[in-house]
Amino acid sequence: MSIFVASYLMGIPPGNTNPEKPAIIVNFIEGVWKSGDQGTIVTDYNPVSADVAVVQGFVHPGSKNSMHLNLRKNVFEKQQREGKRSIIVDSNLFLFADKNNSRKYLRYSYDGIFPNTGEYCNQKPDPARWEKIRKDLKINMKPWRLTKGKHILITCQRDGGWSMDGQSIMPWLLRTIKEIRKWSDRPIRIRFHPGDKKVLDHKRALARYRLPGVTVSHYENILQDFISCHAVISYNSSPAIAAAIEGTPVFVLDPERSQAKDVSHHDLKDLEYLQEFDREHWIHSMAQMHWTLDELKDGTAWRHLRQWAKK
Repeated sequence: MSIFVASYLMGIPPGNTNPEKPAIIVNFIEGVWKSGDQGTIVTDYNPVSADVAVVQGFVHPGSKNSMHLNLRKNVFEKQQREGKRSIIVDSNLFLFADKNNSRKYLRYSYDGIFPNTGEYCNQKPDPARWEKIRKDLKINMKPWRLTKGKHILITCQRDGGWSMDGQSIMPWLLRTIKEIRKWSDRPIRIRFHPGDKKVLDHKRALARYRLPGVTVSHYENILQDFISCHAVISYNSSPAIAAAIEGTPVFVLDPERSQAKDVSHHDLKDLEYLQEFDREHWIHSMAQMHWTLDELKDGTAWRHLRQWAKK
């Protein structure tokens, strides 16, 4: 049975200069056609009836009132009302190994962008998928390093970001540092999110507290922060993925929405009692949710994803 797919060009932010974003929309439909299904590229702000809708990026509660975000919201809500599905295109979890995303890997899921809200079509992953990505990005899964490292690294997310439920960074950071100090006296290093526009304000605020043993990272590449790192603490964001691949023990404080849930500790009381986690099935699952622009265009990605197109 043929499946009809609508891909929304106007869901891309106006003024976008990244050619990758419109390529996602166009290539996806080309792949749908090549796979024998029907599809259309929607070039206005009116949602159409479709079995599957494709949007670049997600919309969340509290999003700004703008035409492209309103379109995403309207498309998503229409699909839900009609019992149909939405494919959401999100960032590459392996960006630490391909900073400019030169290989054009992106992440695809149905109906949500967290492990507990989205369908990633990766319950039975093909190990060859990880092998391909590993070779493409020159990633090596390093052994767990459970010897006592020097510092604890806290990786921050955007201030007030939706993935942190709107929490402000500084109160969360201060609570996290206080909790760490119950269980460890190791030096703490803070890595603020490079995309947070308030980073300078955060640094000034942190300096005013004059917390002993707490410093701010100035490294551009997060891999430098992993050197001699005892453990990485994340709320639910992608640095936890990089840390687990690099063999650095991970703590995630919002495990249900973290892609690193299965390979991380979840309670800071275990900071001095680190353990290993089996990463084989996990990394295969991470790889299975990523596809390149070329794989969109030739239909490889869609032929996999279409198996989950019907609810």
